[in-house]
Amino acid sequence: MYCAAREMKLRVCTIYVVATKEQCREWNATRQDGRSYTPETLDNLLFRYEEPSSMVRWDSPLFTVLWNESNPPMPQIWDALTKGNVKPPNSGTLSVAKAPTDALQALEQVSAAIVATILAEQTGLGGQLNLSISTLSGMLKPCINIPARNITLSELQRLKRQFVTVHKKAITLGTTEKGSVDWSEQSIAEKFVTYLEEHIKS
Repeated sequence: MYCAAREMKLRVCTIYVVATKEQCREWNATRQDGRSYTPETLDNLLFRYEEPSSMVRWDSPLFTVLWNESNPPMPQIWDALTKGNVKPPNSGTLSVAKAPTDALQALEQVSAAIVATILAEQTGLGGQLNLSISTLSGMLKPCINIPARNITLSELQRLKRQFVTVHKKAITLGTTEKGSVDWSEQSIAEKFVTYLEEHIKS
């Protein structure tokens, strides 16, 4: 519940209603709704029960109230739920952002098309190369700066495999990056071009 509250950015508090074990056994024995525990099960639950503690973050703020208390601290409980600090989500409570179902296919096709276009249009003079790539979503026109030499097919294929491997994990397992992750063909093309510029040796 603590993790769910943090994920939803909600305030949370713990209210611990204290009763003796004997009182709990008496209540269980006198239940009339047919949902009472057997004595053995109840004893097992009482043995395994871990009392909340204000020293641990998932129980804080903690309000301890006797079962027969006539005046519980309702104003303080209300303030904790309406005015207390809202703890931000962390990586353990964030929802995982999943990639669209066609992201892997787009990753492969766009990176392969960029490799083929570079091989076809490079002149060996280097500088900025304006690429035109036809995809299912339309025409992509990324620009890439390449060194003054002919880049080989094996070099581009090796960098493509590395790029795809790096991003395949994020697609299949999801990511907890802040904000939405863009797996559009345009975004993939821009990422791959940047990757090539950083890894192609002069």
